[in-house]
Amino acid sequence: MTIDLKSLPKSQKLMLMEDLWRDLSASDDVESPSWHEEELRKTEADYAAGKVESLDWEESKKQLRSMFE
Repeated sequence: MTIDLKSLPKSQKLMLMEDLWRDLSASDDVESPSWHEEELRKTEADYAAGKVESLDWEESKKQLRSMFE
């Protein structure tokens, strides 16, 4: 199966990325790169220190999609 990504609108590309991520994250045989843990710890520390705020995932996706439509 081949998809001409250049011809797709950004909103469809984002949906494809979500589908790919959902599929990959459901598998136990995919390991995160080592730098992911470091970045996660930084984000957790920033959140605990009140430097960042959390957003609802559905609202975050809406905001991201609106940036690319």
